[in-house]
Amino acid sequence: MANLQTHLALTGLRGRRVIEPDVESLVDRVADDICQLARHRVGVAGEFHLALSGGSTPQVLYQHLVIDPRYRAMPWEKTHLWIVDERCVPFDHEKSNYRMINELIVEHVPIGPAHVHPMMVTEDGGDVKYEHDLRAALDNPSANGRLDLVLLGMGPDGHTASLFPQTPGLTETERWIIINDGEAVMAPRPRMTMTYPLINNARHIGLLLTGVSKYDMLKQVAASPDDVQRLPVTGVKPAREDTELTWYLDEAAATGQNPDPDPDDNAKA
Repeated sequence: MANLQTHLALTGLRGRRVIEPDVESLVDRVADDICQLARHRVGVAGEFHLALSGGSTPQVLYQHLVIDPRYRAMPWEKTHLWIVDERCVPFDHEKSNYRMINELIVEHVPIGPAHVHPMMVTEDGGDVKYEHDLRAALDNPSANGRLDLVLLGMGPDGHTASLFPQTPGLTETERWIIINDGEAVMAPRPRMTMTYPLINNARHIGLLLTGVSKYDMLKQVAASPDDVQRLPVTGVKPAREDTELTWYLDEAAATGQNPDPDPDDNAKA
């Protein structure tokens, strides 16, 4: 597990850290947390509002949630799936986040069409409509205007969702959903994205990071926890005392080193 020096280097990270030795054990931990939280929220409020990100990192997690028999208790029929951010491409485009989430999750679980909320990125005013739908869905005493869980990642430039360095979305204080653009936005651009006011108001926020390539940026974030314009992920900060922010890291991301090979494997080689 991560050594003392590593823990000191990441001390400045806002929230709690969950570090597992490898990707498989990490996604098991995240999947278990999601399932437990979903069951709790369904028991309390009758529904669970989950916002998912695209990208390569969470794909293994989404597969685990659907395939692994340990997570069959996930209450999909009571879950609302929202999209954290999206490229302005059709749903059948290879870079569509919704396409990935639909293929890995929606097509395989008992979730009704009315509970699946893709971002209508090809429609004029799609951002306004998505925000309207979100506010309507969360406008009840049980939801209280809050998503239950927002699952995020972090890019090599410190962006999260589609909130990129030096872009207008970083200073948005009212809107929940915007079209964000700027030179730093990765193509294809622009992007539709959730904003800090929505993300930071969630009951739980998870940041899932794996691999040695994340370590140097994590150190920068820990050293400069409020440098939002340069490191947008530092803008993720709970707006309420009861919001839980969790960094889910494998050992490679937490230490910058790949785990030592199993000595038994070397002996077999």
